[in-house]
Amino acid sequence: MPTCAFLSFRYSPTDGVSIVARRWMGVMQRRGFDVVTVAAEGADRIVGGIGLTPEGPPDVDGLQAALADADLVVVENLCTIPLNVPAGLAAARLLAGRPAIMHHHDPPWHRPQYAHVTELPVDDPAWAHVSITGSAAAELAERGINSVVIYNGFAPPRPGDRTGQRARLGVDDDELLVCHPVRAIERKNIPAAIALAEQLGGTYWLLGPAEEGYGDTLAGLLAGARCPVIHQSCTDEHDLYGAADVVAFPSLWEGFGNPPIEAALYRRPAVVGHYPFAAELRRLGFAFFEPHDSVGVAAFLAHPDQGLLDHNESLARGLFGMDRVDAALGDLLDARGWSP
Repeated sequence: MPTCAFLSFRYSPTDGVSIVARRWMGVMQRRGFDVVTVAAEGADRIVGGIGLTPEGPPDVDGLQAALADADLVVVENLCTIPLNVPAGLAAARLLAGRPAIMHHHDPPWHRPQYAHVTELPVDDPAWAHVSITGSAAAELAERGINSVVIYNGFAPPRPGDRTGQRARLGVDDDELLVCHPVRAIERKNIPAAIALAEQLGGTYWLLGPAEEGYGDTLAGLLAGARCPVIHQSCTDEHDLYGAADVVAFPSLWEGFGNPPIEAALYRRPAVVGHYPFAAELRRLGFAFFEPHDSVGVAAFLAHPDQGLLDHNESLARGLFGMDRVDAALGDLLDARGWSP
C-alpha cells in the first residue's frame, strides 16, 4: 500500500487547517493510501523546528527521514503561510522533483504583516497546487502558479445533544447562546462577537484558546463583557452546533473559515464578517447577517425564517459536501498518475 504523508506545522483539535487535513486523510485512506502525519506537534512523526513557534532551526535530517517512505506528500500550509519560512523552504528543497500536493490555505499576501514575503509559496514541475477558494486560485495564477480549486469539504451533520451540552456549560434551556467557534487571536474579532452577545442579551461562548500572544487582551475583554461569558472547548461538533442559537464569526480575516458553512449545515443563523471568502460565499448565494446587525438577528430569533435556513443548508450540501472533495481529489490523483 502506498504511503501518503501529510506535512504541516502541527495537528490540533480546533485548528481549521488541521480539521480540513483530517478530512483529506480520510479521502486518501479510502482511495488506498496508508496515511501518516508529520509535524512539530500532534503528529505520528514529530520533527523539531518546523512548528509555528520553533525553538531552533528546522531539523532537516529528521524531516528527510520522516518523509523518506512517502510516495506522495500533502503539504498543509507549511509552504504557504510564512510563519516559519526556514521550515517551508527546507520542505520545498526536500520535495523538489517528488510527487506532492501543495494545499494552500493562507498565502502571504492575505495578511498585511506578511505581504512583503516572496519566498513562499514555491513551485516545482513535480507538484500539484490546490487552492481552497476561487479568489486564492486567481491570486496564485497572477504569481505564475497554476492551481485547482477544491473547497473544504464537510460531512453531513447529525443532531447534537443540545440538552447535554448546555448542561455541561451551565446554560439553561431558554438561555440565548451565542457561539464563537474560534481560537482567540486578534483577527477573529472577539470584541464584535462579545458585543453581539451583549446586544442580544445572550451568553457568549468562546471555544478556542488564546494564541499568538493574545492572552492578556482576551482576559481583559472577557472580564469587561456585559454578558455572561463561557470560555470552554467542545470536542463534538454536533453538540457544539446543537447547543448554539447563533453562530458568531465576525472575523477580520480568514483564508477560508469553516463555521459559516457548518452553521448552514446545522441550520443556525450566522453573523459573518467581511473577508474575501465571505464575499465569495455571499456571491454564491449564502445569506448571512452583518456583524453589527443585532436588530436583524433578534428579529430572526423571534420569528425564524425557515426558508433562509433551507436555502443556506441546500447550498452548503451541494457545494461543500465531502463527495465533491472525494471526486476532485480523485480527478487530481488520476490526472497526475498518483492513484494507487
